[in-house]
Amino acid sequence: MIQVGIVGSGFIGPAHIEALRRLGDVEVVALCDASLEQAQAKARQLNIPSAYGDVEALLAHPGLQVVHNCTPNFLHASVNRQILRAGKHVFSEKPLCMTPEEARELEQMAQDAGVVHGVSFVYRQFAMVQQAASMMRAGQTGRLFSAYGGYHQDWMLLEHDFNWRVDAEQGGVSRAVADIGSHWCDTVQFVTGRRIVEVMADLAIVWPTRKASPDAQATFSERGEALAYRDVPVTTEDAGSVLFRFDDGSKGCFSVSQVSAGRKNRLYFDINASACSLAWDQETPQQLWIGQRSQPNQLLSDDPGLLNGDVAGQAHFPGGHSEGWPDAFKNMMGYFYRAVQSGKMPAAAERRFASFSEGANVMYIVDAIVKSHQQRRWIHVEQ
Repeated sequence: MIQVGIVGSGFIGPAHIEALRRLGDVEVVALCDASLEQAQAKARQLNIPSAYGDVEALLAHPGLQVVHNCTPNFLHASVNRQILRAGKHVFSEKPLCMTPEEARELEQMAQDAGVVHGVSFVYRQFAMVQQAASMMRAGQTGRLFSAYGGYHQDWMLLEHDFNWRVDAEQGGVSRAVADIGSHWCDTVQFVTGRRIVEVMADLAIVWPTRKASPDAQATFSERGEALAYRDVPVTTEDAGSVLFRFDDGSKGCFSVSQVSAGRKNRLYFDINASACSLAWDQETPQQLWIGQRSQPNQLLSDDPGLLNGDVAGQAHFPGGHSEGWPDAFKNMMGYFYRAVQSGKMPAAAERRFASFSEGANVMYIVDAIVKSHQQRRWIHVEQ
């Protein structure tokens, strides 16, 4: 059994644990949180045998091979450094870090350490997204023309919606773009096989001041009536639109929003190419729309018997049996842990999970988007 430690037990930590337990050959043996008392309480709740209130203590746990970094954004870089210096395989939540400088450093550290390293870009792991990417790789779609889409949510719609991500010191100088736009960029780059190399952005803050309650820290938490609010100035975007150019000259645009009423978690893309178009929506994840010019359009379902051979294994049940976000998370962990079992990173052409290099690439895109908005012009993405 591969022995794993988890750092951070907020919204995303338990999602990692649940996916790992579905793999069968991975055991979560230790949990670290902000204090020992908090870690012990969460470890009891999640049936994890050991708890720590300090990352260094967790890294010294006997037999530990892999560590998952599930901390808030502002801790990602420092915790990733600690894991790499300890020589452990590392799987980091996104964003990889907070700045391009940190991204360059972590990418080099991961390569120098010789460990398996991954970043949690989960949307590329849906079976129908994998199918779209397989069709692009196989030339079934023809030459790429353009890509459109967006990622829209409503959990920050109201003035009193608040959590740590709003604070630039904890979440970073970008919120909607870094938090959800990063997922869209990684997904579409994975599907098309192209890199976003230039951006033009227009971002928006709909609530310049938000009202924070004393308990408004958890992501996606249910909020009741608060006894008191404090006004908090907002410097991170709630929404935005981005024009972009791929490295092959094709173009596109996408939008992000955390203030779109009724949109709970809608990541969608529409990719146009010379032979057909491909469209996918995370809120109806088991369908891939294939648009045709001279014949009827197709709506492909995730029946393993209908998918390309290199993708069929990512749909785990017969057609018509619902699969979704937790199953994509399991797919991501499966790819990562096959690399851990081999003891080395797969070649880039064969790797299906995002590495620290791809995590750094998305950080450079986010940085370029922020600069474009500030400077009101096209910005080249660092390569």
